[in-house]
Amino acid sequence: MKNNLENSELEKSKIHIVVEIIEYMANAIVSKTIIKKTTGNVTVSSFDAGEELDEKISPFDTYIQIIDGVAELTINNKKYKLNLGEGIIIPAHSKHHFNANVQFKMVATVIKSGYEE
Repeated sequence: MKNNLENSELEKSKIHIVVEIIEYMANAIVSKTIIKKTTGNVTVSSFDAGEELDEKISPFDTYIQIIDGVAELTINNKKYKLNLGEGIIIPAHSKHHFNANVQFKMVATVIKSGYEE
């Protein structure tokens, strides 16, 4: 189950504790937008244990940072285990999906400069 809390950005010029921006929800993946612009966006997401995000392909590079727990990420059929504090770039046009063997939270940053096709 995927649940977007809101599409509005976080309040500007206010300090936030990134891991506290979003809470875990039972049997759900929850996302909250930090910044959303035509040139890119920053989103924080929480995955409850056992949840999975369907495979997708993005036309843009995406930087993933794990801010709580441990994530399993598959990029073009290669599995990666990302621990707290680790990050990885998902290349544009790559098949990828997330699997939560345990709860985890992440920040995803997409930069759309150049509008790669």
